[in-house]
Order: sequence, then structure tokens, then C-alpha cells
Amino acid sequence: MQTNLADWLRDTPDGIEADSILRSCVHCGFCTATCPTYQLLGDELDGPRGRIYLIKQVVEGVTPTRQTQEHLDRCLTCRNCESTCPSGVQYGHLVDIGRKLVDRQVERPAADRLLRGALREGMTRRSLFDTAMRIGQAVRPLLPEALKAKVPQRRDPGSWPARSHARKVILLNGCVQPAMIPAIDAATARVLDALGIEAVVVPRSGCCGAIRHHLDDQAGALDDVRRNIDAWWPLLASDTELASASDSAGGTGRAEAIVINASGCGAMIKDYAHLLRHDPLYAEKAAQVSAMTLDLAQFLAAERDRLQALCRPGIGADGDAVGRDAHEPTRPPRLVFHPPCTLQHGQQIKGEVESLLRACGAEIVPFAESHLCCGSAGTYSVLQPTLATQLRDRKLSNLQADAPDQILSANIGCLTHLQSGTDTPVRHWIEWLDRAIARTGS
Repeated sequence: MQTNLADWLRDTPDGIEADSILRSCVHCGFCTATCPTYQLLGDELDGPRGRIYLIKQVVEGVTPTRQTQEHLDRCLTCRNCESTCPSGVQYGHLVDIGRKLVDRQVERPAADRLLRGALREGMTRRSLFDTAMRIGQAVRPLLPEALKAKVPQRRDPGSWPARSHARKVILLNGCVQPAMIPAIDAATARVLDALGIEAVVVPRSGCCGAIRHHLDDQAGALDDVRRNIDAWWPLLASDTELASASDSAGGTGRAEAIVINASGCGAMIKDYAHLLRHDPLYAEKAAQVSAMTLDLAQFLAAERDRLQALCRPGIGADGDAVGRDAHEPTRPPRLVFHPPCTLQHGQQIKGEVESLLRACGAEIVPFAESHLCCGSAGTYSVLQPTLATQLRDRKLSNLQADAPDQILSANIGCLTHLQSGTDTPVRHWIEWLDRAIARTGS
């Protein structure tokens, strides 16, 4: 795709990146076939190829309209198109640039600005969001259905491990997940503890920055990014740097990885290197943080055999029964795993969670259209409720086709969004794994 950047954008970082991404597109349209919003709306401008043309017009100097903004708003940023694209077009980065340029030129309606501002400030500030969520959960039966869908029932998180281990990893001190479902982080810490690994949460860290980044507050998002890097650095630095680093992180010893159990946050943190690539003070540190960040499934993949021994102490490494009748009838739990877009498309991690669950004795039920978005997409389900509900119901129809015992996923937004449309329990996969270990008394 040939481009002719407007003078005001030429030679700027956004212009150079947009030009490079646009030129990699060959107009093939493979992306359109796997775009959730195109499948629902049937409008070329609500598919990746159409949105790429809209962004091309903007970077070439055509004044965008409110309609341009709406077409870009309707994009889920699921990045399914990136998994499909034979040319490697980095659509996610391009649409971020396009939205930023359009929002600078097109003023949003007042109600839209108010809602986006409330999400941007309310969700990323723990003191506000924690309080609001606790109040919401306390009065949940009285809430209207639309609001009740965003407030999950509170579950006892259980105890946090008290033991210290030589092996340490950093967990994100997130903004939304600890308030909505604190059981996820607690289950993660217990599974790691059972493996002899200590989960360290650095108090000075916080929101990964994704919410602000996708709500047109790029500067605020970068502030979140830098704050997290500063908070984690004493646990990530080299031995020499550690010797002179302050103990502000509250930990002792070097962490071997940053382990993220919310795939949306993982995708964002792995992008820190890209976001700060032009920052002379943070570029190198951001690159190291991104390199050391692993999704929880990635990290536990190296511990699969030990996990199997914890979950299934009567099963040998070869999968044969040990110490009991191998023909003793058992019914493995039937689980269906919904891979979030930020896991399978954003991070390109496929099959790892399912492998871990099978190793611990679960039957994984296949389902149709596993590549499609469930409609959660961060704040999308609030900003685009009609499309989000249509996508949720379509996803649930496929997930429940074979009547699984539970639906599992790997991102807080997907969990709550899916649960709002079904009575089948929807849990994070690490919660199931934690219970599987607990049942064996390991």
C-alpha cells in the first residue's frame, strides 16, 4: 500500500510507524473473514481492511469525521486479524495511532467524554474502584441487570501463602482484578507456593496502563508504565545493580520473571518495550521488563511434570495409574477453555493452558469459533454494549454446546462478561488448578 503522509505527520514517530505498517498491507482481505465486527455488521469499514483505509486517509491529511471515529471505536482491538494476516501487518499498533490522530481532530459528544473519563479514572485508581466494587457487591441483588452484569458475586479468596522461597516471581498489583475477583491472585500465589516459588506483589506498582492507553490517554498510560518499571526494577536488576538499589520493592533476592495472570495486562506489559522505545531513560529498562514478562501459562509450562505430580499424585510421568487399579472408573471434569484474544492473538499463546489442564486430569471440550472475541475487550462491553452482548451470546452458544461442567478463561474481563450471560460457572483456569491441588492435599 503506497502512502503519502501529510506534512504535519511526516518524520514524526507516529508517522514513520504508520507509514511502515500501511506499506506492509497488500489488500488481500483475509483479515475481513475473521473480524468479529465485520461478521456482525457486514460493513467493509467495520473490518480491518476498511479501517486501514480510513487511517490511511487520516495520515495523508484527510480530515476525519465523527463517522470515522465511530468505525474505529467499533474495533475490538482483538487482533484476530493479525493472526490471519499473511503479511504480518501490525494492525494493533496502527489502530492505536489512528485513534489518537482522529481523537485529536474530532470532539466526542459530551456524554461519551464523561463515560470514557469515568472509566479511565475510576477503574485505574484502586482506592476508588475497590470501594465502588465492594459497595456494588454488597447491594448486588438490588442493582439493575445491566449494572449487576458488571459486578461479580464476591468469592472468598482463601489464604495467601506465608512461606518464603528462594525462587521468586513478580505478580502485578493490578487495578480491576484484585477488586472484582481477588481469588484469582490468591489461587495463583498458592499454586506457585506449592511449586516452591514465592509470588511477590510490589505495592508501588499498579495498573498496567492498558485502560488509559485504549481510552486516548497515552500520556497517562506511559506514566503507569514508568511507575511499574520503577517499582519492579529493584527485583529485576542485575546483581551489581541490586547491591545499590533501595529496598523499596519490599522483597529480597532477584525475581526470575514477571508472571501475569490477566492476559490483557500481559499483552500490554510485553508491549512496554515498544511504547518506550524512544525514551532515553526507560527504553533499555522497558525492553528488559517486556523480555522478562510471561503469561502464567507460559511460566507454568516449564513446571508441567511437577504440577501433574501435585494434581494427580497417583499418576506417573507417563500418565499411567500408580498405586491403584488402573481400570478404576473415574469421570474427569469436563472443562471448556475460552482463550482470550489477548492470549491467542495478542501474545500468540495457544494450547498451553489446555495442556496444563489435561496434565492435571481434565477433559478439555472443543468448541466452534474459538478464535472469535467474546465481546469483553477491556472497556468495550461498556462503550459498545449492543455489539458486546451479541458477541457474548454467540460465544456462549458455542462454549456451552456440549454442556461442560465449567467454563474457564484467562482474563478478568472475559470472565465477568461471559458469566453475565450464563449460569454455568465461569472461572479463571488457575482457580481450577488450585482446587485440583488442594483436593489431593499437596
